[in-house]
Amino acid sequence: MTRGGADKDRSNGPERKCIATGDVQPKGGLIRFVVGPDNHIYPDVMEKLPGRGIYVSAAKEALELAQKKGLFSKAAKAKVVAPDDLIAVVDHALVARFGNLMALSRKAGHAVVGFEKVKDWLVKEYAEVLLQASDGSERGKSKLSTPHYGRFIGCLTANELGLAFGRESVIHGALASGGLTDGIVETAAKLEAIREWNGVKARRKGKALDE
Repeated sequence: MTRGGADKDRSNGPERKCIATGDVQPKGGLIRFVVGPDNHIYPDVMEKLPGRGIYVSAAKEALELAQKKGLFSKAAKAKVVAPDDLIAVVDHALVARFGNLMALSRKAGHAVVGFEKVKDWLVKEYAEVLLQASDGSERGKSKLSTPHYGRFIGCLTANELGLAFGRESVIHGALASGGLTDGIVETAAKLEAIREWNGVKARRKGKALDE
């Protein structure tokens, strides 16, 4: 993943067809949905819920199309109900998934936060991924660079990163390679695409946070 958008070069793996676009692609770029006992549609970002999966590309326009055209019912071959705030529901699920994976990575010693610690990991070439809050100070964030051949996550707010790291807020973070890093990056890429984050204007209204 780069500062300019989601990583398009996804690793090979099981492929599924998006009900909105008709494209067949690796599951890493799709959101899995299942039909609950109440005939409501639920996002299954962990891909562990029982039932036949219904897949939609991790993109805002694809989700909007699937909802608007009633494509979930068509795919399920039954009348099902998708939430009116579908994108918000998926967004919330992905943020929760990101936080859970990050907490595990942090406990395993594969993640650090704070400007100085992140800088140290970057200098020592230990960091594989640089994380920075979307609403952080651009001046402060510009002092750190994405690892060479590494990846960047910048679509989450300081509060969202803080929750993931067990703090009130976080501006700078880093991940080492291995462990849950690939899963974290994949989850963030889906969130990035849904939020249509462009690396520049993905912040909430108000003054950017200092480093």
